[in-house]
Amino acid sequence: MNAALRQYITITASYWTFTVTDGALRMLVVLYFHSLGYSPLEVASLFLLYEFFGVITNLFGGWLAARTGLNTTLHLGLALQIIALGMLLVDSSMLTVVYVMVAQALSGIAKDLNKMSAKSSIKMLVPDNAQSKLYQWVSRLTGSKNALKGFGFFLGALLLSGLGFQGAVAMMAAVLLVVFIASYLLLDSHMGKTTFKPKFTDIFSKSPAVNRLSAARFFLFGSRDVWFVVALPVFLQSQLNWSYTEVGGLLAVWIIGYGIVQTFAPVITGIQRGKTPDGKTAFEWALALCVLPALIAVVMQLSWNVSQSLVIGLLVFGALFAVNSSIHSYLIVAYAKEDGVSLDVGFYYMANAAGRLTGTILSGLVYQAYGLEACLMISTGFIIITSIISVRLPRHKSSI
Repeated sequence: MNAALRQYITITASYWTFTVTDGALRMLVVLYFHSLGYSPLEVASLFLLYEFFGVITNLFGGWLAARTGLNTTLHLGLALQIIALGMLLVDSSMLTVVYVMVAQALSGIAKDLNKMSAKSSIKMLVPDNAQSKLYQWVSRLTGSKNALKGFGFFLGALLLSGLGFQGAVAMMAAVLLVVFIASYLLLDSHMGKTTFKPKFTDIFSKSPAVNRLSAARFFLFGSRDVWFVVALPVFLQSQLNWSYTEVGGLLAVWIIGYGIVQTFAPVITGIQRGKTPDGKTAFEWALALCVLPALIAVVMQLSWNVSQSLVIGLLVFGALFAVNSSIHSYLIVAYAKEDGVSLDVGFYYMANAAGRLTGTILSGLVYQAYGLEACLMISTGFIIITSIISVRLPRHKSSI
């Protein structure tokens, strides 16, 4: 086994474990605090600092990684997640909205440091003339991560039923501590350091391609989270009377399937025929996605077997969204400069986190005021904007 593959396996294993705990914690917080009587808007507010600090972390985290190395930022992310979990081990009477928001803020910083570090690292491990391999490695990392996040959703609901909130949190903190120690011993400490010391102003991308892709990513992920984060699980629990395990199980199946599709995205988009994605690919797949949320909303409005229609629509949306996300994940790594890759990747994931933040706020606010159908219509609008932005992304010469 060569050194690059060993580093890739270590990074992936660390990212996998972190992702399971992140998905489990999100489901724990949504279900536990809704069961305590929190309104959908209050539940959404618990994630505001999580998403807000994701924006800040990606903006500054890429600059920090370029100066100190990706190893440092990856381990800082693991350490902060352990601290965030530890904060939630207090007596339930202390778990106020503000306190949980602060703990979630640390978790948001941790998640985005870990993700930015893991995905930036791949650029350092693959030669520039191996774009097919780069696409496959990015897709495998992203797809497996999302499949495990789905498992984390189910695990969170299962642990809440079996161990209670504090027992589940304590178990996850202990597992992450073991992973932190193992990856600290195995990862190359110099990975990702630049040959220059980037200025603070370098946090903003100067690449038109990166800027356009970041804008498209903002609306793409806003379109998902505007109905997926709060509105959907609360609707299933309060309107369709689903249990914790049923809600967690469906969302787990969705994200696991989403991750599997991402893993096979290179095959779906034609890598076996020598094709790697470009701007035209991103536009075509965004266009294919945009009609689906509106269709689900219409079916719900007409009351055509709402439960079954929602589940089927959700699964189809997940498959199409997975390919869109995988294409974007490859394009940002391909567009990024090799020397200082974390700067471009960090800026891009800043836009990703901003889209998630916007979607999360709207998910609670719009659902509480107008219902799930309105969230789905906003989702459609966001995807249309994504399609329009994608028209101007760089294309291969043969596709122009």
